[in-house]
This record gives sequence, C-alpha cells and structure tokens, in this order.
Amino acid sequence: MLNYPESDSDSAYTPPPVLTVTALNGQVARLLERSFPLVWIGGEISNFTRASSGHWYFTLKDDAAQVRSVMFRSRAQYAGFVPREGDKVEVRALVTLYGARGDYQINVETIRRAGVGALYEAFLRLKEKLSSQGLFDADRKRALPLFTRSIGIVTSPQAAALRDILTALQRRAPHVNIVLYPAPVQGQFSADKIAEAIMTASRRAEVDVLLVCRGGGSIEDLWSFNEEVVARAIAACSMPVIAGVGHETDVTIADFAADMRAATPTAAAELAATPREDWMASLAADATDLRRAMRRQLSEASQGLDNYSRRLLSPTAQIAHQRLKLRAMAAGLTHAVRVPLGRAGVLLAQLQQRWARHRPDLRTLRAQIVSEQRQLNASVCTLVKQRRDALGALSSQLELLNPQRTLERGYAIVSNAQGQALRAPGEIKARQVLTVRLAEGSAEVKVSSVQARLE
Repeated sequence: MLNYPESDSDSAYTPPPVLTVTALNGQVARLLERSFPLVWIGGEISNFTRASSGHWYFTLKDDAAQVRSVMFRSRAQYAGFVPREGDKVEVRALVTLYGARGDYQINVETIRRAGVGALYEAFLRLKEKLSSQGLFDADRKRALPLFTRSIGIVTSPQAAALRDILTALQRRAPHVNIVLYPAPVQGQFSADKIAEAIMTASRRAEVDVLLVCRGGGSIEDLWSFNEEVVARAIAACSMPVIAGVGHETDVTIADFAADMRAATPTAAAELAATPREDWMASLAADATDLRRAMRRQLSEASQGLDNYSRRLLSPTAQIAHQRLKLRAMAAGLTHAVRVPLGRAGVLLAQLQQRWARHRPDLRTLRAQIVSEQRQLNASVCTLVKQRRDALGALSSQLELLNPQRTLERGYAIVSNAQGQALRAPGEIKARQVLTVRLAEGSAEVKVSSVQARLE
C-alpha cells in the first residue's frame, strides 16, 4: 500500500509516485506467492515443450480452464519421466506471475502421474532407469538353443507353477534333464534369494536354458520380480533366460530383462524344449530329403560332366571372354547407377525448394490464433454486457407497467360477480354487489346508488 504525505498549505504539492510496469508485475508476483502456498494441482498436459536449457514449458488444463506452467531444469531432472501430450498428471506448484509478459502461471516443483500407486510408480521408474542403461535392449537378447539337453528352473519347490512346468516337460520332452534352483518367490528378502539362485545357475553353467517362474497374483505378490537385483542377475546370467511370471496380463521387470518372456510358467516350459515327437519327425523328414537330394545331385553332376566334356574350351580363351563380359557389366552397372542418382539429386533439390516456399510459419499462425482467441473473448464479454444492460432496461419498463404498483399508489380495481373489470358507471346497477381489489387485499361492497357523471 502506498502512503502519500498529508497536504500542507505552506508546502508545495508533491505528486504521487508512478510505478513502472516492472515494479507493478513484481508486486503482483510477490502478492500471489504470499497468498498461495505450494499446492497440488491435477490436470492434463498440453503444448508440452522441452527447451534446450532443460526447462519444461506446458499448459495444465481441465475441461473448463487452463494455466501456463513451467518446470525448471533443476526440478525436471528429478521428475522420473518426461510427460507427453494428453498425460494426466498431478503437480506441486507455486502460483506466481511471469513479469516479462505479465502472464499468470505456476512454477512446478514436483510432478507425478495421476492416479498411479506408489508401487506402479516405482515399477515405472525402475523400468525407465534400467532401459536407459541398455538392460532391455533387443541386441543383447540371446536366442534359445536349438536342441535343449538340460533346463534349469528358479522357483519355489512348493509352487504350483513347478508342477505345471514338470508336467509339461514330461509330456513334451522326457529326454531333457531338469535342475531345480529353489528360491522363495514371495515375501521379505525373496528378491535376494531369487537373484542368488539365478547367479548360482549362471556360475555352475550346467543347463542350456534357465526358467524363472511363479504363478499369478497381485502386484504385491509379484513384486519380488520387479526388484533391480533380480533384473541385473537375469541380465548377467551366462545362459539364456525365459521369464514366466504370473498370468498373461502380468508384466514384471524380470520379463523385460529376460531373453524371452512367456505368458505363463507352462508356456515357458513349452518355449524351452521342443517336443520329442517333433524332433523325431523332423529327423525322419530330413533323412528322406537328404537321400532324395543326394540322388538328384548325383544325376545332375553326371549330366553336367558329360556337357562339360563336350564344351571344354581353352582356359585362356574362357578367361578372356569372361573378362570382356565383366567389363561390359561394370560399364552398364556404372551407367545404371549414375543416371538415376543424378535424376534423383535434381528432383530432391526441386522438392526442397518447393518445401521451403510452401512450408507454413507455425509461429505466426500460433500467434494469430492466440490473438483471435483474445478478440473473441473480448467480443463475447462486450455482447454479454450489452444483453445484460438491455435486460435491465426491459425489466425496469415492465416494473412500471405492473398493476400492483398502480394499486399501491391508491387506485383500485372494481369487478362484478363474474370477475369482469368495470370501467363506466353504466355497467353498475343499484344494490349490486361488487368486488374492490386494493393494493393489500380486496373487499365486497354493495352499491346503494349510481351517479352517471361526477359534477
């Protein structure tokens, strides 16, 4: 609040101080920051921009309103994820004003996905961390062995998933040797036990492929397979790993780290070993194909030998002929490549010029849209004010014509028994009962006499 000196007839007049726009915006910003402490705000991300400085600029909106938002690099680097257009988020922000433009905005301190539980947020953070470190890259995934002689299983000996795996392997591949590396699949310290079992299998290197499995459950039940220690143990394992955790819809960090994911433990067993009947049928078919190919190849070789013996030429002449043919092909190839490349280069240059001429100026269009939106808002406000003023004037006129107001000024309405208003003495008869309506009620009167005209 500005204080002005009291007037003094003996002193000269001192004009009030004049604020600059910068000072005004600074005072408004401080007022907003003092009035609104840090508060959580929920909304949808729109117009997200990540500046080269590392700052995030976006609009936070809901169905009825929006607010400009900024998250500086010092805060954005700890966000744990980069929001995208349309993401539902919750931000902890300080309400302020950007003085350079005079725009009201919020400075975001913390951001999180809306409606996501703590476990799922931890799952997403760990997934993004390990993915950024290359732990889930496709080029590090190893192919399963073509012929599996032994399979290792990391799971609980009491788990139903183990019985399903053993049943499937007994049915499909009874020749495969099975090694169990027991570990609890749920509860405190179970993640460390699972990682230890995987590292034991890797160190012993006595199996061709390793299954890491357990049955279905809630996200809390499956959380041991979302721990970083398990993911790193799978990635460092010396043999290919198949993850079969939960049901088909369950996804864990172990699934991303493994060389292959199976929808269920039974599916993991089916991926690990090809059925014995398939191998036998394949071997029989290969033997038949091999005998047929050998007979065909021997027949073709015999015919070819006869043809070569009849067409045998001098090696020197044959080399000279091939050299000429090679030169002709090289010249044709050079021409075939050079001409299309030249045409393509000219076409590319033309297209680039056309694109440069017709490329829209997005910044100008965006500024034009903002300007038109402001004009539209101003027009709507003006129209609403005009309609409100017109409505007030009509209401005043209607109030003046209200019969009740006329009655309040001392007038009355006289009507007969049929409720018809009487306007002339000729309509009234002596000893007739009339109703007189006043401002605060009505009365029935009986006419003693009628005088046609007042004198």
